[in-house]
Amino acid sequence: MPISTPLSALLGIKYPILSAPMDVIAGARLTSAVSGAGGFGILGGGYGERTWLEQETAKLKRCAVPFGIGFITWSLAKQPDLLDIALNARPRAIMLSFGDPQPFAPRVKAAGALLICQVQNEDMARQALNAGAEVLVAQGSEAGGHGASRTTIDIVPAIVDLAAGRVPVVAAGGIADGRGLAAMMMLGAAGVLLGTRFYASVEADGAEEAKQRICAATSGNTVRSIIFDLSRNNVWPAPFTGRCLINDHARRWMGREVELLQNVRAVAAEYAAAKAAGNFDVAAVIAGEAVGLIHDVPTAAEIVGRIVTEAEQILLGRRNSATASRAASAPT
Repeated sequence: MPISTPLSALLGIKYPILSAPMDVIAGARLTSAVSGAGGFGILGGGYGERTWLEQETAKLKRCAVPFGIGFITWSLAKQPDLLDIALNARPRAIMLSFGDPQPFAPRVKAAGALLICQVQNEDMARQALNAGAEVLVAQGSEAGGHGASRTTIDIVPAIVDLAAGRVPVVAAGGIADGRGLAAMMMLGAAGVLLGTRFYASVEADGAEEAKQRICAATSGNTVRSIIFDLSRNNVWPAPFTGRCLINDHARRWMGREVELLQNVRAVAAEYAAAKAAGNFDVAAVIAGEAVGLIHDVPTAAEIVGRIVTEAEQILLGRRNSATASRAASAPT
């Protein structure tokens, strides 16, 4: 029972599995590996580090499979010309998150790319649809990195209902295996977007210790707060906060955010030094609540294969059960 949805048809991919555009972590190697496995890899354009973006997009120009490039929208607005660098790589789609996509939508469409917009509530979804989004990513609070307060099981069906079949809806937040894909499809999603699961992969450009910490973490070992942003002196606009693994630094400042803000210069210097040294007792490992489902660091292709196989078995079992139920209730 192959998994095929309107999303996979639209993106030209085999499986409706997308890798999140994790800033710095999702480089060309991970992007091409996910796409090469039949999913849809999305390069992490993030805040927009020009040299890095030029280097990574140059690698993707040689990619023979569809891929995307994602940006933090409010940050891209500070350097709008970075979108030209991304479009020059001829991505199948541009993904915009955390801000109004309208200023960039005409350029994306003129270049022949699809527009994917990540949203956290209905108002954001309407704004994205009005801008011409062809795919909506409904992101729940379980997601790693930045997000808002609605849970995945709440926001996904809400956005599916709002989209009303006009565009495919992708589920994000707390998903790491085939059970998550199958469950989100039952809620009406046409696919899933995974960050943390692909962070803990061979091809992700993260530190090995960070990957091992994700594998060692158990459910409940993450926190959504403003500590991470305050500590690196990079406060995000409301309503977005960041989810990371709980570490010594987070424990030190949880419940003391006002005091942290009052001492932000000293804390930021300490945090920057820890990050440069790879000290993850202080520096954050950005990860979502799916960490409890992650126990190894396989290749991206292995991850895609596992998810597809498990989801197919679940969905086939459900179909067989429904068929058996109908047969048993049929008049004889």
